[in-house]
Amino acid sequence: MTIKEVEEKTGLARSNIRFYEKEKLIQPTRNTGNGYREYSEEDVETIKKIAYLRTLGIPIEAIHRLILGEISLHETLCIQMEKLDEQMADLEQAKVICGKMLQDETVSFDNLDVGAYVPEVKAYWQSNSKIFRLDSVGFLYMWSGSLTWGILTAVVLAIALLVWPKLPDKIPVQWSDGEVSRAVSRIFIFVYPLACGIIRFLFRPLWQNNLRMYVWFHSDLVADYLANFFCFVILSVEIFSVLYIYGIVKYVQTLLAIDCAVFAVLLALGMYKLRNKR
Repeated sequence: MTIKEVEEKTGLARSNIRFYEKEKLIQPTRNTGNGYREYSEEDVETIKKIAYLRTLGIPIEAIHRLILGEISLHETLCIQMEKLDEQMADLEQAKVICGKMLQDETVSFDNLDVGAYVPEVKAYWQSNSKIFRLDSVGFLYMWSGSLTWGILTAVVLAIALLVWPKLPDKIPVQWSDGEVSRAVSRIFIFVYPLACGIIRFLFRPLWQNNLRMYVWFHSDLVADYLANFFCFVILSVEIFSVLYIYGIVKYVQTLLAIDCAVFAVLLALGMYKLRNKR
């Protein structure tokens, strides 16, 4: 059957079905005559099972292991139950405290006495350590935001527009031992902001889909972080190119090495804290 028929039978969007196929959770056959995908009734049932398990919060990685027989459904559900119990306990505690606070109609931020609701403050902080770990990686969220991407792209474009009238006919794009190994027309300066757009709207969705398979926690955040990181590298290279033309700097490798080292450490640190908050 066609993907349109699968959509009708499952009630799911085509994008979901394609995603499950991309993650190799289903593998429809190909019609040798026209090359189109042909889905079976078994594929339809598998898609329904996958979608159902996803509504329970079970990650793609776990479903993939289920299909491969690496873990049983019972084990998977037990793991998910533990996670849900932990989340529910946290929510129930928060609900009880909110209820106590609502009983006092005069309470405000100015007169809020934390000790009146939480006698053992230090123990309470410790029981909510996951939240504080999340608070400590604010940079990761700030850096991965669309606003940051917009600012980076705007700066890249602004630099290109500002330096364009003063650029020589050829500008360097490749270097070797501090010397130019390749130069192209100065119009290439506008390729830098264009590359930021390509990364954001073409490569970022691809990274998101791939990361969901292997890094099921905060995969979208990681993809956004990487997209903005590469835009930052583009900005660095653009600035280096301009400075090189005017003889201010010579070696691009040092600049890129510093970029990579700093952001790799920040990403690893942020993801470690995000993972441990769960």
